[in-house]
Amino acid sequence: MKMKALLILAGGFALHAQAPAPGGMPLLGEVKTWYGQIKTNLTRMAEKMPASDYDFKPVAEIRSFGELMAHIADAQLRFCSTVNGEVRNPAAKKTKDEILAAMKESFAECDKAFDGATEANAMQMVGPAGRGQTSRLGMLTRFVVIHGNEEYGYGSIYLRLKGIVPPSSDSAGRGPAPAGKKQ
Repeated sequence: MKMKALLILAGGFALHAQAPAPGGMPLLGEVKTWYGQIKTNLTRMAEKMPASDYDFKPVAEIRSFGELMAHIADAQLRFCSTVNGEVRNPAAKKTKDEILAAMKESFAECDKAFDGATEANAMQMVGPAGRGQTSRLGMLTRFVVIHGNEEYGYGSIYLRLKGIVPPSSDSAGRGPAPAGKKQ
């Protein structure tokens, strides 16, 4: 009986230790988690598409897969460097290797921005003075997490049209799909 009581008490302490502090900002932690998820999915997406298909366009009027991935890298570099206090402009890129390197660079910049976001500075206004400023957390949420997920959705279609299962739907780390179930 004593052992059971100790386990219940220890479990209660563990749960309490994970709860956000009163008046804290649990959304900040959630946004950082979402960033980690989209970072993984976008990186794996860019890696999964063969270099020979980086010029693929489902229709002539839209970006190629490579242009889509380059757009993501460019946007992330601009927005995350803005949050970090020094706006960086991306270099031109065309090949899969160049685009993967640009994505890696943009994620490094974003890692720095997300690591630097705290409860104390999350609501600090960033961006050009006057018009266009937004909170640090707002910029990271809207222009990195939401934009990244939007572009990931587009990219998933490109992969599917090439017979490639998008990273968020493949079985990596989750085991094979049940018999008869498509991924």
